[in-house]
Amino acid sequence: MARRLSHTQAVFLMVAVTLMWSIAGVVSRQLESAARFEVTFWRSAFTAISLLLILPLWRMGSATPQAPAGHERSGLGRFLHRHWGLLPESRAFWVSGVCWSVMFTAFMLALTFTSVANVLIIMSLGPLFTALLARVVIGQTLPLRTWMAVLVAGAGIVYMYGSQFVQAFTGSDADPGSLVIGSLVALCVPVAGAINWTVVQRSQSHGESIDLVPSVLLGAVLSSVLTLPFAWPFAATGADVTWLALLGLVQLAIPCTLSVVCARVLKAPEVSLLALLEVIFGIVWAWLGAGEVPGPEVLAGGGVVITALVVNEVMGWHSRRGTPRIQTLLADQDQSPVNNKEGAFHANQP
Repeated sequence: MARRLSHTQAVFLMVAVTLMWSIAGVVSRQLESAARFEVTFWRSAFTAISLLLILPLWRMGSATPQAPAGHERSGLGRFLHRHWGLLPESRAFWVSGVCWSVMFTAFMLALTFTSVANVLIIMSLGPLFTALLARVVIGQTLPLRTWMAVLVAGAGIVYMYGSQFVQAFTGSDADPGSLVIGSLVALCVPVAGAINWTVVQRSQSHGESIDLVPSVLLGAVLSSVLTLPFAWPFAATGADVTWLALLGLVQLAIPCTLSVVCARVLKAPEVSLLALLEVIFGIVWAWLGAGEVPGPEVLAGGGVVITALVVNEVMGWHSRRGTPRIQTLLADQDQSPVNNKEGAFHANQP
């Protein structure tokens, strides 16, 4: 097994992961003729192809756990799990895959309706939605700081979108319809992410191990299959397909795998805080690479949202040592105390 990263190395690697995650917006602005669903299809298809190649190498030498009680794993099931970590007999695994497919599809569709900054700021609400859903489904108690973060972040979103709606309805060249549709579609990303994390955590509390990276593969396959009828006939140019292949490999497959390495060293609050860099990087990329300058209301409202999230995570830094751990790749073969620290894959990343 490869040498474990130091804490400093994991931090720098996680920053690199967020840089890779953040390129989706600026790359989508380089496309020439690919339509909305075709954009999602190609990115999801290339993500699936990339993970089909990466996961067998990544899992090489890892142990294959027994099927959960009450389930008999078939020969095909054993083959799929051994090479790609798939769990076809698990309902939670399928729910997680569906959630990933919703996130993949909604994220790219939202980018075709509204600005990169709007989409990324709405996505950043994922941890708060997860906390609220966990309160309802699992019964986890929410501290006062989280409730305050929900209220402050909500105020930031109201200010940001209130100002944009006023401009949209009063401006001569504005398109309020696209703003509304894009925002609602983008909202599907943190909602699906919250459901994903809650379902996986609940299943693990009942003794079932769900690996989030293989479920990313399932989500990519489902997304590409479901969007194919709407993407046909294809209109993408060769350059468009190249850009979308870059997204599938560099923006999803590689960083999703590397984030697992980071999650085996970093604590969940550290991962959550570093993942927020994606919002900043993504807005800067779109600004520099596509001339998409965020308005003052976006910067002010978005700043309030990010500040609320950062303060919430920092205040809770020492209070999460008992948080259940999201299983990562190779967890079956290494259950050392270091690995059982609260690590987490960024479950709201599409």
